[in-house]
Amino acid sequence: MAELRTLYPELSANFTKMMKVDDTHTIYYEESGNPDGIPVIFLHGGPGCGTAPSCRRYFDPEAYRIILFDQRGSGKSTPHACLENNDTWHIIEDIEKIREELNIDKWLVFGGSWGSTLSLCYAIKHPERVLGLVLRGIFLGRREDILWIYEEGGASNIHPEAFERYQGIIPEEERGNLIEAYYKRLTSENKEEREQAAKEWSMWEGSLVTLHPDPNLEQSFGEINYAISMATIECHFWMNNMFWNDDNWILNNIEPIKDIPTFIAHGRYDVDCRAIGAWELSKKLNNCELEYLVCGHSSGEPEIVDALVRATDKFKGIIEK
Repeated sequence: MAELRTLYPELSANFTKMMKVDDTHTIYYEESGNPDGIPVIFLHGGPGCGTAPSCRRYFDPEAYRIILFDQRGSGKSTPHACLENNDTWHIIEDIEKIREELNIDKWLVFGGSWGSTLSLCYAIKHPERVLGLVLRGIFLGRREDILWIYEEGGASNIHPEAFERYQGIIPEEERGNLIEAYYKRLTSENKEEREQAAKEWSMWEGSLVTLHPDPNLEQSFGEINYAISMATIECHFWMNNMFWNDDNWILNNIEPIKDIPTFIAHGRYDVDCRAIGAWELSKKLNNCELEYLVCGHSSGEPEIVDALVRATDKFKGIIEK
């Protein structure tokens, strides 16, 4: 059995920038790797999670011009956790502003979890700008996908002890709609209430993302600044049905990207984003390679890292910059 690939070595950014994209939001973006290499845009999960220096390491820095950015309200972007003008379509506009500012004609689009959703939405809207798609942990953003995670009857059946804690801060009379109950608390004027809701929401999701329990990872999801942006922005998107006018928007609008080279890595035992979503997506695409892996959801799962690094190495051989 071949040894699993690991991330490329740590590397520094060539430059970082804060870009004002409207009257409210300023977003952080950066470039690393080879300024003359194949451009790739990294779309982080959440929504609301932000990027980290480790996100640069899925790509050969000699071959790729690596662009990372923190979506509205996330990471280093400001204002933190802001919901105003924070939706799928504004983020897609931000991606285009970055592309235009960097004078990039086409790029590889790389995203996992919510980042896979955003990657697909961006590609559908701007297929002429996409060299290929590298996706992990497919999340199609349908109501059924959202309810699976955050309401009783889905992931709660697999992680009942963690779900009990997540549900526990909500009075029984409000448990018929946990997303709505959490949204009320996440947007409360009471700081303690907001922080408690953010921590429990985020730690619940943190309990789902790895195949083997990782208490340290779960606790890191509860770090308050991270939890506030992740929980508040996620809940905002779920409450507004991804800002789509069609619950199955991605699969129903897939035609423009059906021939774009696409690689999908999905954990067979992904409790956060169900394996069926990756399968349904792959069946709609003509030029797609899907790998199911014996692991969970997290981008840090060794099998996921191996698959993604192999994919970006493969793409650098077939893409002419």
